[in-house]
Amino acid sequence: MSGHLASIVYSPDPGSYNRLPLSEAMLRAGYGIEGDRKGGNPRRNLNIMDQEMANALAAEGYPGGAGVLGENLILAGVDLSGQPEGARLRIGAEAVIEVVSLRKPCYKLTALDARMPAAAVGRVGVMARVVEGGLICVGDAVTAI
Repeated sequence: MSGHLASIVYSPDPGSYNRLPLSEAMLRAGYGIEGDRKGGNPRRNLNIMDQEMANALAAEGYPGGAGVLGENLILAGVDLSGQPEGARLRIGAEAVIEVVSLRKPCYKLTALDARMPAAAVGRVGVMARVVEGGLICVGDAVTAI
């Protein structure tokens, strides 16, 4: 399995849902994206979706675009639904993330589409923790390790 990092998004402002796209970011072990207001939570250093599922949701009329569904990273060519808890992925040359659990969609998604979060269960990616930090860039290779 190999793919690439399609997008990076983070929320710099406390109490805000505003998400800003980045072309590169520093991942910090045990934290997530440096400067992300949601970083540091051991259950969810990162919210990650795969591009294929994001495309499928968009085809069904759900809102789309980098960060719209609350994800930090979108991976292309990586089937996250097939990754078991504990699976590790390398992003770029240094960073390693570990799948913690399926992501449970948040009630805040209802503001985007009345069908959510119920219709998004099992379809909004995974929660991951950063095992090894490092610089990541859009376009970086993603490989299973």
